[in-house]
Amino acid sequence: MQITTGNWAQSILATSAIHSLFNHLEAGADTPEQVAKAAELSQRGTQALLDGLVGLGLVETRGGRYHNTPEAAAFLVEGKPGYLGGFAKVIFADMPIRADLPQVARTGVPVTPERADLPENPFWEQLVPAIAPLSVPSALAAAQRLGLAEAGPISILDVGGGSGIYSSVWLGMNPQARSTQLDWANVNRIAHRLVAEHGVADRFHTVDGDFHTTDFGTDLYDVAVYSHIAHQESPADNRAVFAKFRQALKPGGTLVVNDFVVEDDRSGPPFPLIFHTTMLLQTTQGSTWTRSDYHAWLSAAGFTDIQFHPTPSPATIVLAR
Repeated sequence: MQITTGNWAQSILATSAIHSLFNHLEAGADTPEQVAKAAELSQRGTQALLDGLVGLGLVETRGGRYHNTPEAAAFLVEGKPGYLGGFAKVIFADMPIRADLPQVARTGVPVTPERADLPENPFWEQLVPAIAPLSVPSALAAAQRLGLAEAGPISILDVGGGSGIYSSVWLGMNPQARSTQLDWANVNRIAHRLVAEHGVADRFHTVDGDFHTTDFGTDLYDVAVYSHIAHQESPADNRAVFAKFRQALKPGGTLVVNDFVVEDDRSGPPFPLIFHTTMLLQTTQGSTWTRSDYHAWLSAAGFTDIQFHPTPSPATIVLAR
């Protein structure tokens, strides 16, 4: 029943985020009447949403008053560093695409155009900021394993860097580091804003372009990042980009790959396995790739030390030297 009614839960969460219910609760509105007034909603609609949120464990009642749970306060209040309400809104907007799954499962071809081929698609400007918090655990985990905070004047390349979250985190840790992000122009504009909010824009540079065709240079970078891109690419494209990374890194440099990696027998983890259907619906050749896939592609590119590390998120980081 929980799986069958999963879209109910998602729609309640997204609608509550759209109307900023968690913000109003955080600000002190704690009755249905107060929340309805603050959110400019009907009282009937507000009560239905609050009931749903209590049922989902995101809101709790005490003495007839409504309050965010600690989880909702941390992840669903706009302006908090871990805010995931934007991601809920993006997934909700994509819900109609899920109705295509029976047809796409039969044909193997998306019904909607592949977004990866549409650089100026407004979708990216919605998605990029929304998913930035999802990469923070991986950015922190990789930084700790590589000792980036104490690494001195290093140079970083982030390909397909989106929001610039890796640059924001790593430049904040290391005041001597500098970072270059390669992405589409409209996405880089978003990154400049977000990196500036972290106070490290003076050491952040962007290159507008498509990473499939843009040269990365030779022996320029100490660390490179390829985060949540491999799943939308074909095996041939991933092999090609890893070869470009190997050339762009200095001797001894490290490539950080962050993605939803599945076990070789495709027995887990659960989230990457479920995510595979999203790639089926939205890409022509994307998938969730196995450890063996990454190992083979990276080895072919010339990397010899390849390590897989779990993170507190559903993603795995792959470190390749």
